[in-house]
Parts: sequence; structure tokens; C-alpha cells
Amino acid sequence: MAARRAGRKVPKKRAVRATSNVFAMFDQTQIQEFKEAFNMIDQNHDGFVDKEDLHDMLASLGKDPTDKYLEDMINESPGPINFTMFLTLFGEKLNGTDPEDVIRNAFALFDDDGKGRIHEEHLRELLMTMGDRMTEDEVNDMFHGAPIDSSGNFDYIAFTRILKHGTKDEN
Repeated sequence: MAARRAGRKVPKKRAVRATSNVFAMFDQTQIQEFKEAFNMIDQNHDGFVDKEDLHDMLASLGKDPTDKYLEDMINESPGPINFTMFLTLFGEKLNGTDPEDVIRNAFALFDDDGKGRIHEEHLRELLMTMGDRMTEDEVNDMFHGAPIDSSGNFDYIAFTRILKHGTKDEN
């Protein structure tokens, strides 16, 4: 109040913004792909992804998510999900994975001839019976779109590259 009486302006407090190099984590092609995905999820085109956007997007894929499921997804973000936050969340998820060579070496343990391939059925069995056992649905999800040749061999080198860098459209 004393500052007002003296005719001086009191500077407004501003929210402190954390600087982020999230855009440096991805190349321009990846950022564009994330932007397209964000725009598809942002069903009402208000620049933010909210619970309703997630519900509508999942419903368009034939899913019927529960409110708790949607709330859990939204609560992974510390604030409103605009494009920068969306990119940050994906960056955190992608950086939370093991380095490429560690993933490749884990697969290589089951590659008896060292050719970068494991027969799909053998790998399915291993994934569902060893260590942190995966369910059949989880294994099916993993193999969906995976590089498997006509002989049924899973190319784990290509798969690891896809996990860490995404697919490259070859036009």
C-alpha cells in the first residue's frame, strides 16, 4: 500500500517458468509427427489435451476408457497439457528407456547364431515364461508392426532402432 500512496508502481509477480530444452531432444521430423499426434488427440482444438479429448480419441479407436483411467493419464502431467507439455511427457517416457545398445544386447542373449534375429515363436515363449512375464496380449502388442521376415524371424536390431528412433517413412 505504501508504494501506491507514493505513486510508485508495485511490480507484479510473475510465474516462474522453467526453461526446457525439450525441443532439442527431437529432430524436426519427430516434432512434426508429435504435433500431428497432438492435433489428433486435441479433439476440440483448444490447444490443450484434457480428459474429454482423451475419451473422444480413445472412443474413436473403439475403446471405452473408465474415468479413473483417463484421470490417471491426465494426472501424469504436472499441469495443463499443451503441445510443449505433451512433448515433455513423451521425452520423459522415451528417455526413461534403456540405451539402444542395452536393449539390443538383451535380445542378443537369445540369438544363438548372432545374426540379429530370433524366431518369433521362441521369443514369444521366452517373454511369457521368463523374468517379468508378459501376458499374451502384451506380447501381441509388442509384435504388432515389428520387423518379422517371411521365415518368422524377429529382427531385434531393427526393432531396437524403431523403439529408440521411430519408423522412417521411405518414399
